[in-house]
Amino acid sequence: MSTQSLVVVDGISRYFGALCAIDNLSLQVARGEIVGFLGPNGAGKSTAMQVICGALAPSSGAVSIGGHDLFNDARAAKTQIGYLPETPPLYQDLTVDEYLDFCACLHGIDRRRQRDARQRVKKRCGVADSGARLIRNLSKGYRQRVGIAQAIIHSPPIIVLDEPTEGLDPNQVREIRSLIGELGREQSVILCTHLLPEVQSVCQRVLILHKGQLVFDQALATLDGAVDGVDSTGVQSLRVAVKHPPALGQWRKLTGVVAATTEPNQRVRVEYQANVVPIEDIATQIVAAGWGLVELTPTRQTLEEIFVRLTCGQSVAEKSV
Repeated sequence: MSTQSLVVVDGISRYFGALCAIDNLSLQVARGEIVGFLGPNGAGKSTAMQVICGALAPSSGAVSIGGHDLFNDARAAKTQIGYLPETPPLYQDLTVDEYLDFCACLHGIDRRRQRDARQRVKKRCGVADSGARLIRNLSKGYRQRVGIAQAIIHSPPIIVLDEPTEGLDPNQVREIRSLIGELGREQSVILCTHLLPEVQSVCQRVLILHKGQLVFDQALATLDGAVDGVDSTGVQSLRVAVKHPPALGQWRKLTGVVAATTEPNQRVRVEYQANVVPIEDIATQIVAAGWGLVELTPTRQTLEEIFVRLTCGQSVAEKSV
């Protein structure tokens, strides 16, 4: 994968009156990357996507798409983007072919090339046999496919998908995820969602937005493969067994420990701030307390644990005690 950045967002903010929906957001997306943009409802994800796609002006900051400034060279920048908003912009009374031809015209595709472009995206999105059908008669899953087809009909290097599987049944979700994976082989994809399984199934990198701020940015492969369980938030997780288990609340009194929860086989899952105390100090505290240390094993942080801690101010372990 090339390290060339196709999307460069530099310190954008967006206010709606006194409400700050996006607060000094900066990020980059490389060529050929599938990036998951996560956040709870109301975090500002859709607003950020609208700004990145040029549908909404920022209050401050800059965005570059494919080397073109989105606000000073908007036409050139927008030709680099394919956008599927949360509600697909479909015309219900048109057939699939009529609608895709209309979208091709909007993107300036020469009339002589429109049929080939239409046939190409229909095949790629799995609607090759639906060209003559009215969009209003399609299932929601097929309407999502048509929405993606309109986003890629001009072969943009960057595709932005906002909640593409919202409201779909499990089979339709699997189909759309498979399609996103295929798109990511040739194009960069920004997938905006609040569903963790969505990101874990297709994305290479995850960004977490909370209250308009970017609070996490890490490759999923790095996260999943971290032997010591340390993530970019500085929290490490340990699985501990002792001969004389104390009350669960006693674990949280150890210096640096932020959460504790019981696990099978009389073990305890302990989360602590690795940037506050090293693992040796945790072991020393347990021994000094006379609990009889038997096992202390670093574990991996899950994406769910990181997401909950960053967006709720607590860990999954804390929610369970």
